[in-house]
Amino acid sequence: MTTTTATELGALLDRVRAGREFGANVYSTLDVLQVLYDRVLRITPATVDDPDRDRFLLSKGHAVAGYYALLAARGFVPPDWLDDQGGPASRLGDHPDRTLVPGVEIGSGSLGHGLGLGVGTALGLRAQGRTDPRVYVLLGDAELDEGSNHEAIAYAGATGLGNLTAIVLDNRSATYGWPGGAASRFAVNGWSAATVDGRDHDALHAALTGHDDHRPHVVVAVVTDGE
Repeated sequence: MTTTTATELGALLDRVRAGREFGANVYSTLDVLQVLYDRVLRITPATVDDPDRDRFLLSKGHAVAGYYALLAARGFVPPDWLDDQGGPASRLGDHPDRTLVPGVEIGSGSLGHGLGLGVGTALGLRAQGRTDPRVYVLLGDAELDEGSNHEAIAYAGATGLGNLTAIVLDNRSATYGWPGGAASRFAVNGWSAATVDGRDHDALHAALTGHDDHRPHVVVAVVTDGE
């Protein structure tokens, strides 16, 4: 299996940046995206329409720059597309659009929608009898301030959606926080949970593949403030 190096990803991200500044919302996602696409997700440019593919949903859509760079690195989109990201004729908007970008599963916008869409996708796969595909949803910790996510967390736990994994990028940007950490918000609703260093690729891989297939799983990836 080929892997995406930090140097390669950084060069592609520079093409997206084109002189603009990115903040922690973008940089905090890069390691998780690398591990997902290099070592976890069963999807390639040739299988973007395969019904038995894994699904990755970027709920944290405003952090799309790193996602575009990773999609280019893995061959889902031509690297040349990065040079005009956000331009009037570009397919690569400031949020991803599933109708315009190969490999993108959902169009995002307002925070708080991605996990609910992930729950619906996981339910649909279960209803079709497709037991192999998994659904992975990447959220920001501040996104958990949205009430729609709490409904999705509770429902997924109550229905035992074992094919669903949520990844929470915790860069300490949430307004309220949770006693015991973000993972506790999921665990109390019946999810299995792991909290790891969001820069440690081996720890991320172990956590992302640590689900038991009998209940939903959450991985809280902690990154240092300002990263």
